Amino acid sequence: MGLFDRLKRVVGANVNDLISKAEDPEKMLEQAILEMQEDLVQLRQGVAQAIAAQKRTEKQYNDAVNEVNKWERNARLALQKGDENLARQALERKKSFTDTATALKTSLDQQNVQVDSIKKNLIQLESKISEAKTKKEMLKARITAAKAQEQIGTMARGMNTSSAMAAFERMEEKVLMQEARAQSTVELVGADLENQFAQLESSDVDDELAALKASMLPPATPVNQQQLPPQQPTTTAKPAEIDDDIADLKRQLDQL
Repeated sequence: MGLFDRLKRVVGANVNDLISKAEDPEKMLEQAILEMQEDLVQLRQGVAQAIAAQKRTEKQYNDAVNEVNKWERNARLALQKGDENLARQALERKKSFTDTATALKTSLDQQNVQVDSIKKNLIQLESKISEAKTKKEMLKARITAAKAQEQIGTMARGMNTSSAMAAFERMEEKVLMQEARAQSTVELVGADLENQFAQLESSDVDDELAALKASMLPPATPVNQQQLPPQQPTTTAKPAEIDDDIADLKRQLDQL
């Protein structure tokens, strides 16, 4: 293979590749339908012209047949009248119209066949156009679905799912921290109230303990009152017993 042949093949391959890439399936289908419809219009015009010619030939044939019949009647009439020469002339005219009618009949038969063939072709083309339109809609739907699928695939490839999920995780962590702070604030408020009530309860216990101690102390002796010798109490509370009473009281207060 020569250099020029190889260059020709390379150039041809590149041109075909560019044409293939430039072809839009949807536009190509639309163009194909338009071309078929243009052929249909031309075929209908051809059918109309063929039918018009058929009708014209048919009329000419019928006129020729009528002339044949007329000149045959004229020949009979001339013979009945005894004019053989006139009858001969009538038969000559009959023969002329007979030849014309024969030729027209042949042409008419051919036109009938042609018109029937064109009508069949017209019906087939209309059927093909209808089928092509249906296929076009189906192919357009498939093309649309394929484009959508390709677009989704491209978007999925270009989407950074890891960063998106990381962003969701960060937002979730912030929400959890916010909820934890709110919960701790509620707990601190509750703990402060409990401490306040605990301080109130502790103050009441301290007051009661101080009053109890005061009631157990001996009464104070006035300065100007003569000191009397202390009397021996009948019963003296031992320190251990007092401690036991205090501990008992504390336990009762703790149980409140």
